[in-house]
Amino acid sequence: MTNVMDHHSKRGMFLENDVNESNSYYRECKRALIYKKPTPVQVVRVDYPSRNKAKIVEAYYRTPSTTDYNGVYKGKYIDFEAKETKNKVQFPIRMIHSHQIEHLKNVHYHGGIGFFIIRFNAHDKTYLVDAQELISKIETTSKSFIPYSWFEENGIVIKEGLYPRLSYLDAVDAKYFKEDK
Repeated sequence: MTNVMDHHSKRGMFLENDVNESNSYYRECKRALIYKKPTPVQVVRVDYPSRNKAKIVEAYYRTPSTTDYNGVYKGKYIDFEAKETKNKVQFPIRMIHSHQIEHLKNVHYHGGIGFFIIRFNAHDKTYLVDAQELISKIETTSKSFIPYSWFEENGIVIKEGLYPRLSYLDAVDAKYFKEDK
């Protein structure tokens, strides 16, 4: 029998692995300095069956994390959230949490670059979408989802390859550094 928690905890892991590999590549070639943020966890109980086999058996999230990634690119602070869905026709808004929206609004307020990387597995496409544009869409729609067509119209398709796995900084350049070209 498959544990439901195991199934749900694996959601988004493929995209996350692709972003992590891309970030490693970007750091190695000194293009950007971007890291996955650690999730703040409060350890409550640890079992010590032996000295070298400590096992955390109970822990809680201390506070809701903000977004998945942050760092510096071309002298600008960047901050983003990566989401992945199997849905073919829409992106469920419930996948983006209110504390993430507030955080990305604050990033924008302070002059940083905030965005979402959204992968539609059914289409085998990954999009970069400006945080302000997606948040505006979320706050003005009466539906519980955003149609896939919105991402086709408003997002930038991120090219996939070997190195980097996701060329999302090319999409960042196209969206936020147009004058540099």
